[in-house]
Amino acid sequence: MDMSWLDQELIKVGNFSLLVGELLSFFVVIIVTFVLSRVLRAAFQRLAMRQGVIAHTSAYVIGRIIHYIVLFIGFIIALTALGMEMTELALIASALGVGIGLGLQGMVNNFVSGLVLLLEKTVKVGDFVELSNDLVGEVMAIYMRATLIRTNDNVDILIPNAELVSGLVTNWTLAEKVRRFRISFSVAYGSDKELVKQAVLEAADNVPYTLSSVGREPTVWMTGFGDSSLNFTLGVWVQPEQVKRPTALVSDYLWAIDDALRKYGIEIPFPQRDIHIRSTVDIKDCAE
Repeated sequence: MDMSWLDQELIKVGNFSLLVGELLSFFVVIIVTFVLSRVLRAAFQRLAMRQGVIAHTSAYVIGRIIHYIVLFIGFIIALTALGMEMTELALIASALGVGIGLGLQGMVNNFVSGLVLLLEKTVKVGDFVELSNDLVGEVMAIYMRATLIRTNDNVDILIPNAELVSGLVTNWTLAEKVRRFRISFSVAYGSDKELVKQAVLEAADNVPYTLSSVGREPTVWMTGFGDSSLNFTLGVWVQPEQVKRPTALVSDYLWAIDDALRKYGIEIPFPQRDIHIRSTVDIKDCAE
């Protein structure tokens, strides 16, 4: 088979010439690099799960670092396959430095921020986070440029890594997976406060994912006097799997509280106003 076509020259710039074979070698190395990275990460994940000595989040971090290292080495080998020497690679590195300084600093910032997130583990895959713009969701993946967050409505949102490093992020599950929720409710003036407390604690016990261990028992606080009501708050610790569904959780507790208040005949208030009418007409004038 005649393979002379591989030696055909495509581009010649000064002393550098690009052959067809070298270009094919470049793409083959790039493809092999991505395949090798995927195989190594999958093998490491299986090994970590089988041995059980590395946590899921740590395995994810190590897998991403392996991915970046393999890509870097593969890219250098691919450039070498093009026939480039070290001096030419140094020129490319200098050009990249100029490009970063002019227009790629945002991308590099996001990449470095992604490494910070992976190494610090302040935001990990599986965490449930809340951002300063009130976005709430679960971290699904941390990529080179952005972090994938999935909301409870199954909406996937990509957040630049730099925003997670420099912005305000509330991590609901950083240290512990359990969390206390505060459920506000009101009753009418004149209601028996002890009976209200009994009814609401009973309602909390009826919700199946309520925790009642020592130090994490449900609690009822009286929080103020409203225009037409006595205001209370139920503080309740819940199981880890419920932390990631706050809207449904609040609905479940409000539903149970309403049923309990109706059971004990405790009135739920509604807005009302007392109207006082003053007359400026003298009674004698009215008699005439």
